[in-house]
Amino acid sequence: MVVEVNEKVAHYLGEPQPKLLRSHRKMLKFLKGAYAAGVPGMMAKPTTDLLAHSGGYSFHYGCPNPEMRDIASWILTSGKGNTRRVAKLIPSLWKRHGQEDLVLTGLLLANMSEKELGDSPWMALIHLFEEQEPLGALLEISEELIRGGHEVPDDQWLIAMAQQSKLWHQVAVLFLSLRKEGLGEIRGLVTTAPTGGELFERIRNHLLSQEN
Repeated sequence: MVVEVNEKVAHYLGEPQPKLLRSHRKMLKFLKGAYAAGVPGMMAKPTTDLLAHSGGYSFHYGCPNPEMRDIASWILTSGKGNTRRVAKLIPSLWKRHGQEDLVLTGLLLANMSEKELGDSPWMALIHLFEEQEPLGALLEISEELIRGGHEVPDDQWLIAMAQQSKLWHQVAVLFLSLRKEGLGEIRGLVTTAPTGGELFERIRNHLLSQEN
């Protein structure tokens, strides 16, 4: 099954297409087809019902992670030698806000350098945020950045971030949860964070319990 899906995605993507990156509209449409090609089984149809919307996404195809990594790799290869075009595609992906779009954003940010992005991946990520975002997706993206070798920003950076908005404060706590060391002097950032949903409060409680 996995081999078959990979073959479908590879066939759909074909050779790298640097010219396709010139048009965000065409690229976004092309990527929807790639997500659909990666969906296992007989159904290659996006979920646009209450499940997708309750998760904070405009759509959710269900394309698995290995196939999403293949798609991200294809984009980066298409943009080789002109990575600024890839960087400029990221805000368009986020604005469309499909579940796969957000996953793909995380994969691209994790595999691009500060020079290629024109900023640190963490800074590039937080400046994509709208008023509300699915915290579970943000946590997964943050974990991907860590896997990509990008260390969580320092205390002062997180404190400054937390002062910007309720969402940014909560996400600063998510970022902090990915560190291996204790909270230390930044414990107040966790205790003063605005109340969140089940996932956020579970992360907050876990962080605070480690200090007891």
